[in-house]
Amino acid sequence: MTGRGGRSPSGFRGLSERIVHRGALVTLVSGEFETPDGDVVRREIVRHPGAVSVVPVIDDEVILVRQYRPAADSEMLEIPAGKRDVPGESPETTAQRELIEETGYSAGSLEQLAAFYNSVGFCDEYSYVFLATGLEKAQIDPQGPEEQHMSIVRLALDDAVAAVSCGEIRDAKTVIGLMMALRRLGR
Repeated sequence: MTGRGGRSPSGFRGLSERIVHRGALVTLVSGEFETPDGDVVRREIVRHPGAVSVVPVIDDEVILVRQYRPAADSEMLEIPAGKRDVPGESPETTAQRELIEETGYSAGSLEQLAAFYNSVGFCDEYSYVFLATGLEKAQIDPQGPEEQHMSIVRLALDDAVAAVSCGEIRDAKTVIGLMMALRRLGR
């Protein structure tokens, strides 16, 4: 809610919020908001702790993961990512942890490429995307059943762009991360 009761520049004001469901990953709330005209509207909002994603580049390749995603009931080809579920942990620390857990590489250098809301129409998830270079082998540490059954895919950067164009890569954070990384790398 805007300023927890304050008015936004557009004139909307959050009035109240109640928890409808608290899950392991997200919380669904029902909120009431006053419009600039004085009407009261109700909106469902998914509260999320935030996430990080990493574009790990080694030589002229990007390291991706292919894993099952229940929401899409499909395997997705993605950059490594994870939720910010450790209180007080910086986005950079979370990114390094997730990179090691999912790929078995640690980054000598992490550079933030972007930060964005994933789906602001209904969710407050805020994500950071990093470019990881100077990769060194580390002990892979998959967490949860999806990570334990995922596979690691190395693609030439140009092939990754082609995978976006043909629809093989359909995940928004991956598209954003790859495009930002290519720009940062001067490609």
